[in-house]
Amino acid sequence: MLLQITSPEGIDTIAKIAAKYGIRLLIDLIATYVLMQFIYFRFYKNKDLLFTYFVFNIVIFTISFLLNRVEISMGAAFGLFAVFSMLRYKTEEISIKDMTYLFLTIAIGIVSAVTRLKGVEDVYEYLFLVAIIAAMILVALTLESNWFMKQELFKTIYYEKIELIHPDKYAEFLEDLRSRTGIDIHRAEIQKIDFLRDTAQVKIYFYDLSR
Repeated sequence: MLLQITSPEGIDTIAKIAAKYGIRLLIDLIATYVLMQFIYFRFYKNKDLLFTYFVFNIVIFTISFLLNRVEISMGAAFGLFAVFSMLRYKTEEISIKDMTYLFLTIAIGIVSAVTRLKGVEDVYEYLFLVAIIAAMILVALTLESNWFMKQELFKTIYYEKIELIHPDKYAEFLEDLRSRTGIDIHRAEIQKIDFLRDTAQVKIYFYDLSR
């Protein structure tokens, strides 16, 4: 076995595998960087999970690449993908959006590691891989921005003019909220009413125009 590995053919095979690993890893890291820097951080300004995203991505990529090299069933790679995608941290609650981006980084790692086109030159295989990942990132960007739909945000406030929360005065109620908050509120919901303090808990909704 050692003679086979150290033979010219064995060294050439190892060099080819190492080259494929390096090129695919480079594509994977660039794609993950673009996703994190220009989409996730742009919209959420959160650096706390960037380390986790990159580590998960690299680990999943490496394991999937090795499984694919030794011709283990792809079911093992997707099983690993499912296990990692369902992880929850016990010390800190993670939002659905954060888990979605974790899912995306894992998906990019698997796609980068296992995508192959039989009977096609490596350069075209890499171009196909780049196109697939670019499509994934473009879909994420489209859904996050206002190109696809307006992003609705909300805040909970306490409101003391409870005489305006009557359904017949809804338009006046919204106008008062807009003038007092300076926010272009398009709808509001009454959550709770405290008649002892003459206040109401109101959830206001508005569009994020900064995207």
